[in-house]
Amino acid sequence: MTPTLKLNNGVTMPALGLGVFQTPPDETRDAVRSALDTGYRHIDTAAAYGNEREVGEAVHSSGLDRSEVFLETKIWISDYGYDETLHGFEKSAGKLGVDQIDLLILHQALPSAFDRTLEAYRALETLLADGRVRAIGVSNFMVEHLTKLLDRATVVPAVNQLEVHPYFAQREVEDFGAERGILTQAWSPIGGITFYRDGSHGSTLDDPVIGDIAKGHGKTPAQVMLRWGLQHGRSVIPKSTKPSRIAENIDVFDFELSADEMAAIDGLDTDRRGGPEPDAITLEAFGREIPEA
Repeated sequence: MTPTLKLNNGVTMPALGLGVFQTPPDETRDAVRSALDTGYRHIDTAAAYGNEREVGEAVHSSGLDRSEVFLETKIWISDYGYDETLHGFEKSAGKLGVDQIDLLILHQALPSAFDRTLEAYRALETLLADGRVRAIGVSNFMVEHLTKLLDRATVVPAVNQLEVHPYFAQREVEDFGAERGILTQAWSPIGGITFYRDGSHGSTLDDPVIGDIAKGHGKTPAQVMLRWGLQHGRSVIPKSTKPSRIAENIDVFDFELSADEMAAIDGLDTDRRGGPEPDAITLEAFGREIPEA
């Protein structure tokens, strides 16, 4: 069984899950089925991914009880605002085929319209109070966004999902969250964003430091990076559509990195982001209509 992490409201969440970012809908169903068959019990999707329906279909056809699978999804910026976000929940729940979502988070801060971001989060607080969701959080929020949110929020986010991997650790944001009970959840935890979006960055999978550590444990570089994230207390949600990789990514609970190995990987941080700059997220540039359920 995958170890669990306790969120700040007492809800437990499997520490490792399957991410389905950029997974085409027709491949999503098979990837999620493969993950559930392999032992995953946490699936992370998003309204903007366009594959919530296929995630739901795979979960419902798995034979597992609904309570056994932790479902996480995200509200896209086009649906920010109080009433809009409540409707965004309805769209996501309808596609997933569930009455309750385990973790619902805001996909991005919207710095150019932060009042809409705050209203969206207020809607999450309502959904939490009504029992429609079990936990709420945010994604890609920097310290300044979290500070503004916490000034107004009545519920501290349970999770902040961030780009975190050995080449971009975002320690300041993680530390700020940890001091306030906000768990860091790593997207692109093996650094995939560094080589499929920015070829000049170099691949974490080819890093000699990580490679040497992997050889010493009889593991792959990907497994070492996931183990590194888990030992730092993070949630990790690696993405893959290949059954062999999906199985490899969850096989990380039978070894432990030493303090020296952890420090060596910590030292690889380049402070270079692979994803979009948070301040570049605007409705004009990134807005898109999220279809009805």
